[in-house]
Amino acid sequence: MCGNNMSVPLPATVPAIRKATAAVIFLHGLGDTGHGWAEAFVGIRSSHIKYICPHAFDIFGLSPDSQEDEPGIKQAAENVKALIEQEVKNGIPSNRIVLGGFSQGGALSLYTALTTQQKLAGVTALSCWLPLRTSFPQGPISGVNRDISILQCHGDCDFLVPLTFASLTAEKLKTLVNPANVTFKTYEGMMHGSCQQEMMDIKHFIDRLLPPVD
Repeated sequence: MCGNNMSVPLPATVPAIRKATAAVIFLHGLGDTGHGWAEAFVGIRSSHIKYICPHAFDIFGLSPDSQEDEPGIKQAAENVKALIEQEVKNGIPSNRIVLGGFSQGGALSLYTALTTQQKLAGVTALSCWLPLRTSFPQGPISGVNRDISILQCHGDCDFLVPLTFASLTAEKLKTLVNPANVTFKTYEGMMHGSCQQEMMDIKHFIDRLLPPVD
């Protein structure tokens, strides 16, 4: 490679089979890329939805109790907001976008959704936690996403991000947004990864929030 052009690689994308009227933006975990998750979404895709899995969101430690990189988290959230804005420019309204992620990516998706002024359809937060949790209010958030739908999923054998952290996150989320819109699902025997039942739950959640419009 010549020169010092360190451009960010294009996201792994699963295009809509017909005209895209909705989108899912999904953020990978530490040390991963978007490719694996793009392949996973191929298996649960709906024909009118575009799935975007960006690369290079390695910003802070894997463990919820590790030192949090506050500037890095906030900068990464701004990068995600820019991705959302790009899809809006492409003709997909922000309220037809579901944001999600796994592990570190799930943490970032939660933080972004709770701090952005872009109204989103929902969030799928997998095997993760809420970062910078002390920066949030004691009561409901005041932004456009206080009624956002959140699907939080976690394995009961996750030793990297213990289930107790996930449970505390779910309880905190219910104080920040409409608690009726927060769904917390656990999966027996699942470690820090995914499983077929989880992917089907994700599909049902996304398809409910992003139905076809034509």
